[in-house]
Amino acid sequence: MGSIFLSNEELGKKDDDHKPTKMTPIRTQWNAVRVPPRKTLKRVAIALAVGFFVYIFIMNIPTDVPIRDRRRPVYHNSLSGDEPPPTQPKPMPVLKPLRGPNRGKPKASDPEPVPASNYNGPVVFRNLAVSLHAISSTGGGFAENKNILFAASSLKSAALLLPMACQMGAELRSYVHFAIMSRNDIAMDDLRTINGIDESCQIIFHDARPDYTASSTETRHGNAVTRAMYHINSYMHPQAVIVDSSPAETRIFLEAMRVQVSSMNVPLIELPEDAPTQLAWITKLDSSSLATWDKLNMELLVHAGPGTSGNLIRLLKSLTAADFASCSVPHLTIELPNHVDAATAQFLETFQWPPAAAYNPTHARQLTLRHRIKRSGVTEHESSIRFLESFWPTDPQHSHVVVLSSQAELSPRFYHYLKYTALEYMHSNAAIMQQWDTRLFGISLDLPATHLNATEAFVPPLKKSTTPPGDPTSFLWQAPNSNAALYAGNKWVELHAFVSRLLEHQRNTSALDPLFTDKLVSKRYPSWLEHALKLARARGYWTLYPSEQTAANLAAVHSELYRAPEEYEAELPEQAAEAGEVTLATAPLLDSLPGGGGLVPFDEMPLLLWDGVATELTKLDEFAAGYTKEFRAAVGGCGELTPSELIPKRSTKDLFCSRED
Repeated sequence: MGSIFLSNEELGKKDDDHKPTKMTPIRTQWNAVRVPPRKTLKRVAIALAVGFFVYIFIMNIPTDVPIRDRRRPVYHNSLSGDEPPPTQPKPMPVLKPLRGPNRGKPKASDPEPVPASNYNGPVVFRNLAVSLHAISSTGGGFAENKNILFAASSLKSAALLLPMACQMGAELRSYVHFAIMSRNDIAMDDLRTINGIDESCQIIFHDARPDYTASSTETRHGNAVTRAMYHINSYMHPQAVIVDSSPAETRIFLEAMRVQVSSMNVPLIELPEDAPTQLAWITKLDSSSLATWDKLNMELLVHAGPGTSGNLIRLLKSLTAADFASCSVPHLTIELPNHVDAATAQFLETFQWPPAAAYNPTHARQLTLRHRIKRSGVTEHESSIRFLESFWPTDPQHSHVVVLSSQAELSPRFYHYLKYTALEYMHSNAAIMQQWDTRLFGISLDLPATHLNATEAFVPPLKKSTTPPGDPTSFLWQAPNSNAALYAGNKWVELHAFVSRLLEHQRNTSALDPLFTDKLVSKRYPSWLEHALKLARARGYWTLYPSEQTAANLAAVHSELYRAPEEYEAELPEQAAEAGEVTLATAPLLDSLPGGGGLVPFDEMPLLLWDGVATELTKLDEFAAGYTKEFRAAVGGCGELTPSELIPKRSTKDLFCSRED
């Protein structure tokens, strides 16, 4: 390269020192200096290479990268860095075929038009960080808080959910959030305006749509839903997630939500199309109740006596017509007598449970039939044992039993009422703080016409307040119910132990005290009800009864085909039939509840002793303490007990001191 670009002065000097002695003739013509061909090719090759790389660079400059707004953070694949926090593993969504409750065949006009979808780039959330960072005061950093999330992808679903979210927010029992994950790029202000949402709704909105949402592929949209829920859960930890599962909602959204929410270990409440009218009671519940949505389990127990074919078939038909939308269908156990007539046997051959219209993705048969063996006679104690052995709670705090007489007929709304009241009175923040569940023995669906003696007419109490005067209300009564009532799982366990100890006491005692033998419950009712009353009196337990208006919308008890319990049938032959027909009302659940559908706190309800006498809580405790002391001495063989021995125990050992175990 030096010979090309530099002159060589030394080379010229050497030529002068070696000139020949004779002068060489001087040429008169100039010749061009020749550059060796090899060096010319090098320069050409270098120039071409540089030009080629410049051309490639220019042709491949990215043109689809948006201008980044550095005034606010941008979500990438994780909240910080490339990997999610170690306590929350990065979810890997697997999209499966859509399965869910209330899946009818969608009409052609139902689904939203899907925009052209061809963009499948990385998911970036440009607006989500702002709203998530702003909710620190709601306690979202803790696993337990008061946050409830509504989420929608379809604008039609948003229109269905937003009024319900507004109603829940107006109750001021939870922090209500609404996340929009639509492929539509509608402005958030326009979404609120179109749906009539203003500041009074108390909703916190989150724009969880990614960039290029309108042109995203379905796969990218599903991934965006999954990633948005991951970020939302990290900052909010919602206690429950509520979505629309009607055909109006997009398939890919529901698939992604089911996968991601299941990994969050919170309930996903999927609402049907008629939710604003039939499930409006959900908006009255607080975050603590809704967090228990999928843990609550209720089983149905039907005890059918001899000769009750018509009653049993009517009851089972009403169960088939019940509305279990957004709820899991309960297990059904039917206790059949020794002799099953032809009509009942034929009906049971084709009886399907869960009902065909109910959501049952596993096609599991949740029906148990028990056929009793013929015996010469069934005593009241044997009948009680057989009945109590028909159910046992898997989780006493969340597993309950609904006891149904074959004389009952149920409204399609009965299950919603039981779930509503059980969630409120057993699992709400108010119930936990005031320990309502420690007193609640059961929840009745019907309003008895008589006292437990079956002779004296029962007149339900009126509202405590005099404004307005004479209003009907739900109330608390120490008397249990055998027609149609839910019994708490923990109280069932206690009743089971109580009856077991009672019967052992009877076997080991020759002379029984009148406290044990005297019957306060008529023989028109099954024998186990007497034992339940004893336990309720000793513990100060009560049963929740609905107002007359509400009861007419939940259950009807038919006495026109009345049959006495099997253990008392020989003693009451003349009462085998009575007149009197009742019909069920058809109003929506909230319309049948007083005060706009809200449930009355226990301390505002009238309280009745077992005999129907109105009382106060302090007086009830005094009566319970007196009865317990008398029971311990007369039946339990107890003397003076230490304070620790006086503490009520689920095993009821504190009532039976003579037994060693």
